[in-house]
Amino acid sequence: MEEIKRQWLPRMMVGGIAGVALLYFIGGWFNGLGNQPLPLGDLTAFSPVSPHLAGLVRWEPLAMAVQLALYFALGAGVGVATLPFADSGRELVAHSLIHFCYTAGVFSLLVWLCRWSWGRWYAWLAELAILAVIYLLIWLGRWVGWYAEAAAIREKLGLAPGPSLFHWKETLPYAGFACLFCLVAPALVWVCDDHRIPLLSILYAALILPIVGFLSGLSLGRRHGFCPLYPIACGAVILVFLAAAWLFYDFHLGWSRIPVAMLSTFAGNLAGAACHRRRRRAENAVDKEAS
Repeated sequence: MEEIKRQWLPRMMVGGIAGVALLYFIGGWFNGLGNQPLPLGDLTAFSPVSPHLAGLVRWEPLAMAVQLALYFALGAGVGVATLPFADSGRELVAHSLIHFCYTAGVFSLLVWLCRWSWGRWYAWLAELAILAVIYLLIWLGRWVGWYAEAAAIREKLGLAPGPSLFHWKETLPYAGFACLFCLVAPALVWVCDDHRIPLLSILYAALILPIVGFLSGLSLGRRHGFCPLYPIACGAVILVFLAAAWLFYDFHLGWSRIPVAMLSTFAGNLAGAACHRRRRRAENAVDKEAS
């Protein structure tokens, strides 16, 4: 109980308040979209309170209170996720699954009560799949961080071998992240997008892809130095996705994503490698002074 009061409750409160502040605007946009017939008309519609939820409870202030409570619950779940769930592998997986079920449950309540899925079960499944991918990406990113910290401890103790050729072993944990972000995520975005005006695909290609690509390359470079195979892997995975979309669906998504993915991860990896080299020099200087 003391542990819950000391660590969990503050993070739940901060996460819940942040969730209310952020989801008020995102949810207002989804409220406007969710209550339009498909195909969507006005993409800039905004409604603080879901008309569908207001119709269900028959009182707009109560509908607003329900929305805010769900926003807070979803944000509190995200806030709790900043803590390590467990020390051992089995407990970590089990607690992560429980936390995902909680997150998916609250999200599903929002989707159905506020009609963010247009009353269609397959739209809800697609939105739930996007949530699962985002959750898995964050979980995998944290796992990569833990893996790198364990490898660094082993190296300090003299237990780890030298770096592999082109750092291919060090790149392997990030290969899963590349597949998820460069293959699964754009596929889900494409499924949920309006193909007449592909706003989600444009947002992914122009903003999300270069930012996340740079940050992932930066993380890899800071931990292991220059890893040239990672940008190549990201470009190859994007190529597979674009080729599949072109061959099986006859849909052109823009081949410029390949250089965007490769250049952003390459730039991030170079920046991270520079930080890695500078830290190594500082550590070597300290070791020389100590000896």
